[in-house]
Amino acid sequence: MVWDRQTKMEYEWKPDEQGLQQILQLLKESQSPDTTIQRTVQQKLEQLNQYPDFNNYLIFVLTKLKSEDEPTRSLSGLILKNNVKAHFQNFPNGVTDFIKSECLNNIGDSSPLIRATVGILITTIASKGELQNWPDLLPKLCSLLDSEDYNTCEGAFGALQKICEDSAEILDSDVLDRPLNIMIPKFLQFFKHSSPKIRSHAVACVNQFIISRTQALMLHIDSFIENLFALAGDEEPEVRKNVCRALVMLLEVRMDRLLPHMHNIVEYMLQRTQDQDENVALEACEFWLTLAEQPICKDVLIRHLPKLIPVLVNGMKYSDIDIILLKGDVEEDETIPDSEQDIRPRFHRSRTVAQQHDEDGIEEEDDDDDEIDDDDTISDWNLRKCSAAALDVLANVYRDELLPRILPLLKELLFHHEWVVKESGILVLGAIAEGCMQGMIPYLPELIPHLIQCLSDKKALVRSITCWTLSRYAHWVVSQPPDTYLKPLMTELLKRILDSNKRVQEAACSAFATLEEEACTELVPYLAYILDTLVFAFSKYQHKNLLILYDAIGTLADSVGHHLNKPEYIQMLMPPLIQKWNMLKDEDKDLFPLLECLSSVATALQSGFLPYCEPVYQRCVNLVQKTLAQAMLNNAQPDQYEAPDKDFMIVALDLLSGLAEGLGGNIEQLVARSNILTLMYQCMQDKMPEVRQSSFALLGDLTKACFQHVKPCIADFMPILGTNLNPEFISVCNNATWAIGEISIQMGIEMQPYIPMVLHQLVEIINRPNTPKTLLENTAITIGRLGYVCPQEVAPMLQQFIRPWCTSLRNIRDNEEKDSAFRGICTMISVNPSGVIQDFIFFCDAVASWINPKDDLRDMFCKILHGFKNQVGDENWRRFSDQFPLPLKERLAAFYGV
Repeated sequence: MVWDRQTKMEYEWKPDEQGLQQILQLLKESQSPDTTIQRTVQQKLEQLNQYPDFNNYLIFVLTKLKSEDEPTRSLSGLILKNNVKAHFQNFPNGVTDFIKSECLNNIGDSSPLIRATVGILITTIASKGELQNWPDLLPKLCSLLDSEDYNTCEGAFGALQKICEDSAEILDSDVLDRPLNIMIPKFLQFFKHSSPKIRSHAVACVNQFIISRTQALMLHIDSFIENLFALAGDEEPEVRKNVCRALVMLLEVRMDRLLPHMHNIVEYMLQRTQDQDENVALEACEFWLTLAEQPICKDVLIRHLPKLIPVLVNGMKYSDIDIILLKGDVEEDETIPDSEQDIRPRFHRSRTVAQQHDEDGIEEEDDDDDEIDDDDTISDWNLRKCSAAALDVLANVYRDELLPRILPLLKELLFHHEWVVKESGILVLGAIAEGCMQGMIPYLPELIPHLIQCLSDKKALVRSITCWTLSRYAHWVVSQPPDTYLKPLMTELLKRILDSNKRVQEAACSAFATLEEEACTELVPYLAYILDTLVFAFSKYQHKNLLILYDAIGTLADSVGHHLNKPEYIQMLMPPLIQKWNMLKDEDKDLFPLLECLSSVATALQSGFLPYCEPVYQRCVNLVQKTLAQAMLNNAQPDQYEAPDKDFMIVALDLLSGLAEGLGGNIEQLVARSNILTLMYQCMQDKMPEVRQSSFALLGDLTKACFQHVKPCIADFMPILGTNLNPEFISVCNNATWAIGEISIQMGIEMQPYIPMVLHQLVEIINRPNTPKTLLENTAITIGRLGYVCPQEVAPMLQQFIRPWCTSLRNIRDNEEKDSAFRGICTMISVNPSGVIQDFIFFCDAVASWINPKDDLRDMFCKILHGFKNQVGDENWRRFSDQFPLPLKERLAAFYGV
């Protein structure tokens, strides 16, 4: 292909006939279903990019070659769009100008497909920073809106809508001299246009600027809202959808402007939530979700609840289309392999070290496991899910006040003869579980057995939703005598884990994991029976559910802990896990859930895991090494080597932590024979926070398990730990803090030179407002431990941290960590007694939080309390202790005689 550039701007470029035919041939072939042909075409297209005027041919086919069929022309434009994305900065000026002028001249093509393609091309060029270099684009498109020709107006609006979506930020900046001041009033004029498509574009354009509270829109907010109301009854679904979307966003941004009209808006949204068009209904249903998060929700909605609740409940039924998509009539599918696109990417949650609390278990900062997630294969978010989520949040707003509205409906639904209706009733019951739990308790003795019966319903979709709903009431089930509900529920759920329907298997496995978390050691008597089922599921499950099964096994190990360490249990559980482990390649992402599962199992089995630890340890070290090597290659030559998936390294580090925690000193030999400390040194300096987080967790666990191997590296590790005490990255900071505490206990007085690297940051963190509880507790423990080994260095700062120190440790359980921290605080008080005087009441309260301290620690407390009392004298002590709350006063008197 030859192309010579003419000097005048509006140059007449003519394609070479042979070149044109070659390109048309390629465009035809690329529509072939055969993937090998498609691949060859891809390669040829890549080669053609070397010719400067290849892109001229592509725009020519799109805009000038009217003889070709539309799909081919559109495809030519889409290939051009990809070239713009990849190589735009290399286009010669002439080509760029030709493409731009062709786009603007053909935005009004008579074919909707070609217009849309030109619009996509325009917005792609615009978002490559060309809005600045194409000054006539926006004025030209805006003037085309006034065209008498419908196609031109619609094409220009389509392009503008795409630009507003892709470049909203730059449109509202000084870079372009604020074009929105002209554009937004212009868009508002088109709300009343005779064409539904144009009205829909106009609303969609303005909607892009609500959430960012764009000044140009805020100036016209009243006229915007007025125009929206005028469109309320529009006959075009797309317009109604955009109106609903606008009102939902205004709820978050300009509640003040909606409040006067709230009654009418709620009435309108009630109608729209029942719209014949499901997309409109879904947008409208979002309104209830958003409103529930606003403080005024309770007062605004109370009078509408009698109408709203039945509408939401009705939206929770599967539609006919849903049932077809879900293959609701296919009851048995366990032998059909999963298609790979059904399997969602999983996210590994890196290890965070947390304290045990007086309640039970470890406090999780975020509890996101029981989202309404019953049918993930339909388009992820639909009216059913949105209605259920809305009912869930409203139940949390109104609590038991909602029940009089819901119970009569539930009675009707739960015992309905049509399965679709009954199924929706079970979903309703699950959705209100969290908000209305107190009020539901009287009905549960009757409802739970009914639900357990529904677990063997003949419809798979009823069985699967019942698993989920029962898991939402697991907490109550576990609080009752085990034989009443826990045993029958567990027995039936285990049968469902082996259901012949994959969706039921999945729901049952997830529900069982929730039950395990609630029941913990209550499950110990049934372990053999549970393991029997879970191990049998291994041989039965297809790919996707295997991944959920790993989770159920890991959760079981976390829940029953060392009770799992019996030879007969190990014999059942380990062979299938190790068999999978040997089958998977190092590149296989299925390793993630398996490694997480093994980490929990190793921690639970402790010495029982010894026979399996060597190959597992080796492989983890290799995974870390491989990932680091790949990352180094990628850093050096990014164009030759692709970046590694660091999740492999993170999960491997976490499993190594699990091994260190489970095996303790037994891991010493393995560490001695490997280069794990060198690898950790690199991981601790990785750019990715999750990698650092996991490497600090491992550092702490290895410090506890075999400090003799860690000690030689301390001088290298401590400065890195110090720089990671940055609460911007909560979990990294938390694990680094914990590791410093563990190291100080092992180092003793030798910790002295490292105190200046960390102490100031720790004191700053403990005094920061809004620091998460887990981080505060770990920081307090580490400060206490540093003071225990180096009191002379830490005690002078006592006054700066004693108050938050005491308040953050009063709620954690008696344990080794708390013990060493309090020994530290007592030692520091004896070095610097004046540091505690002003906050002595907080110290008294923290001491009283101990249930049974060791004798020598109790003596330390006694000595400090009596010393203070003797120093101030009886009269002052009486005045001082009169400020104590009664339980504190009684406790100190009983335990310490003050």
